[in-house]
Amino acid sequence: TELYRGAEYQVDFIPKIKLEIATRTENCQRVVEAITKIASTGKIGDGKIFVYDLEQIVRIRTGELDEEAI
Repeated sequence: TELYRGAEYQVDFIPKIKLEIATRTENCQRVVEAITKIASTGKIGDGKIFVYDLEQIVRIRTGELDEEAI
């Protein structure tokens, strides 16, 4: 068990993964909702989602830029 903010919790270690997803702005909310729905257990350690703009995307092999590179 672990003490967190004055409350005692049972700590069950589960494997963690990191996802990095690049998508068009219009798809962003749907992606966030899907991840939240599937990943939520209601327990400490469910994770966090960070959303931020990409300044530039470059596909190295072809030299395509931005949306064409996705």
